Amino acid sequence: MPCPAADPSGVSRRGFLKVCTTAAAAVGLPAWAGERMAENVARGKKPSVIWLHFQECTGCTESLLRTSHPDVGALVLDLVSLDYHETLFAAAGAQIEAALEQAMSAGDGKYVCIIEGAIPVAEDGAYCRIGGKTALEIVRTVAGRAGAVIAIGSCASWGGIPSAAPNPTGARGAPEVLPGKTVVTLPGCPANPYNLLGTVLQYATFGTLPALDAKGRPKLAYARVIHEDCPRRPHFDAGRFAQSFGDEGHRQGWCLYKLGCKGPQTHASCAIQPFCEVPGAWPIGIGHPCVGCTEQEIAFKIPLHTTIPIERPTGPMAYPGTAPARGEVSAVAAGVAGLAVGALLAGGFVASRQLSARADAERKEDAP
Repeated sequence: MPCPAADPSGVSRRGFLKVCTTAAAAVGLPAWAGERMAENVARGKKPSVIWLHFQECTGCTESLLRTSHPDVGALVLDLVSLDYHETLFAAAGAQIEAALEQAMSAGDGKYVCIIEGAIPVAEDGAYCRIGGKTALEIVRTVAGRAGAVIAIGSCASWGGIPSAAPNPTGARGAPEVLPGKTVVTLPGCPANPYNLLGTVLQYATFGTLPALDAKGRPKLAYARVIHEDCPRRPHFDAGRFAQSFGDEGHRQGWCLYKLGCKGPQTHASCAIQPFCEVPGAWPIGIGHPCVGCTEQEIAFKIPLHTTIPIERPTGPMAYPGTAPARGEVSAVAAGVAGLAVGALLAGGFVASRQLSARADAERKEDAP
């Protein structure tokens, strides 16, 4: 299979395939889908991406830039055609506005619109004006002509920090200001880059989006709460908890639940997909409780070190925990949990079969 190798980015064929298959796995696709994504890129079929910035800290862009395997050159230049991105553009003013119009015209109805940051909707329109236009005007115009819309990060997904009370700017997430439009939400502060790449490449390769939950999140990436896959989970099951920062339990890596960890209710893949390919590069990995940044009802609303109930207890949580004399997981509850997991796996299998059939049909069409 032809594939970028010894180009200026210095990314090997193996490294290139690795990032494509990792991106595919992040949204629930099999390895062959990652290989197909790489084939499409090698043929020059790169998705056109228009990246908008509003109320945010640019953390999602920064995490993408620091994904090291492959480096930013491969990610930006080999996997997607990044036709508009304010942070990375050297141009400014009229030139960058012209670039936006050109990108929209060239890929009308096909490009991927990525939104980073909350959108202010205050009546006077005094906040976040770009080129004389309000953020709301820009996002509705650009997203309205896009083939796919992705909200990256918690700010774009549901408002994030800018929407915290009293929210003077009227900050909203993209789904709220784009009624009737399918918006893939990738909450996180920042969001994991592979969830983004998997979504974009699936759309570019197969013309589909990942299976989404009720909040618009890719089901596989956000199906499980962090608590279920946390490396400190065995200490929770054994009843070993850090009581304060710096105590003996904290130094030995015991469970951080009593210090306010929000992992039991936070849907994200941080525990199994490290940021920037650096093991332990996430809050729990460096000894701080999860803050629940992906969850609208938790982040910036519940005090940082306040404990929360455990959502959907699974098998191991039936062992003695913080309150062993109260409550247990019944056989009925365990059965329901098993059915839910089985349904999720079955759904992924069906989706894989559908994509496989579509890929076979496309290969026949491409054959001479």
